[in-house]
Amino acid sequence: MGLATFKGGVHPYEGKELSENKPVQILMPKGDMVYPMSQHIGAPANPLVKKGDKVLAGQKIGEAGGFISANVICSVSGTVKAIEPRRVANGSMANSIIVENDGEYTTVEGLGADRDPSKLSRQEIRDIVKEAGIVGLGGAGFPTHVKLTPKDENAIEYILVNGAECEPYLTSDYRMMLEEPEKIVGGLKVILQLFANAKGIIGIENNKPEAIKILKDLVKDEPRIEVCELLTKYPQGGERSLIYATTGRKVNSSMLPADAGCIVDNIDTVIAIYMAVCKTTPLMRRIVTVTGDAIANPVNFNVKIGTAFPELVEAAGGFRTEPEKLIAGGPMMGMALFDLNIPVTKTNSALLCLTKDEVAASAETPCIRCGKCVSVCPSHIVPVLMMKAALKGDCEGFEKLSGMECMECGSCTFVCPAKRPLTQAFKEMRKTVAANRRKKA
Repeated sequence: MGLATFKGGVHPYEGKELSENKPVQILMPKGDMVYPMSQHIGAPANPLVKKGDKVLAGQKIGEAGGFISANVICSVSGTVKAIEPRRVANGSMANSIIVENDGEYTTVEGLGADRDPSKLSRQEIRDIVKEAGIVGLGGAGFPTHVKLTPKDENAIEYILVNGAECEPYLTSDYRMMLEEPEKIVGGLKVILQLFANAKGIIGIENNKPEAIKILKDLVKDEPRIEVCELLTKYPQGGERSLIYATTGRKVNSSMLPADAGCIVDNIDTVIAIYMAVCKTTPLMRRIVTVTGDAIANPVNFNVKIGTAFPELVEAAGGFRTEPEKLIAGGPMMGMALFDLNIPVTKTNSALLCLTKDEVAASAETPCIRCGKCVSVCPSHIVPVLMMKAALKGDCEGFEKLSGMECMECGSCTFVCPAKRPLTQAFKEMRKTVAANRRKKA
């Protein structure tokens, strides 16, 4: 039987050899800490502190501002210097709490205490996950307590742990699978406690044989958990791609994974659940890969949320050459940065520093109707026709072409010989269509 996969996808340069053999290093911050109130999908959190307040590591400083929202937890002890807008990775300004780090890391009472999850009710587990401020750490930032509270918990048949890490250059999840696999299994067992009818599947691409072996050995006596080997292909870790590859079920844009009986969580999200439930430790850190041919010493860091990006560059030995392009995340779905002075947030998994900006150096030419974009699209839609609608601003035509099924994975842009900015156009069209739908509603 072949490896589990999906139809379509591409094989970009992986770039993982730069940092995959670098064990995670703990990086302690030096400067002020910046905590944006928007580190997740949904409503911003509301500040619970004011200028001059003393704060502790593990203290909730931002409270979820609605059902789809998430708490923000302080990762250091110190004094609140200001509450003001600060730049974040997507270029926007977000209301943020600025904390002067006292360097003592005094914690709230009880932080790190062992807790037996088997003695907790389902609601208690969900409440702990909510209080801990956990969101999807694969990049989307969807509040995890909401994901773990579907309409019908008995209809959930699969808990899928996304260990594909298909995005080029990123190695943070891979290092966690090697270094802290027990926490992954422990976190998955906590989630399975919530869903009596569910089976746990850890999906890992076959370019990570050591991680597959370690986790297979760990779960060999766990009747409700298995490891599924996935074919190495981008975007194997996309939610819909993973669901199809591991279960054969299809999810479209009008559905949630729960509608197909699935819940999907990233490797580090599952570790965060373990830490919150079993170790009384809320989400205060991120594993961040700092990599690329422009960085002196590519490395994986365990970094406190709120740390400034320039500190990551400095700790990685600085720039080997002046980078033409900086990306928060990977080259396929990350966000290009015009300013490095931003804080690490819950949704930052990497800083990619590239000597050359190949996109800027590529001149766009007319479409030659080669069909490559169609052959690689994992959503089985027609990018060449969608681009026609996008250029005309034809929202109705874009919708008729199933444009809202686009995953924004970038596969079409990657293979386009004409170097057309397909994904960027689709991203804008999807935003416009979604906004029009909200107005009508």
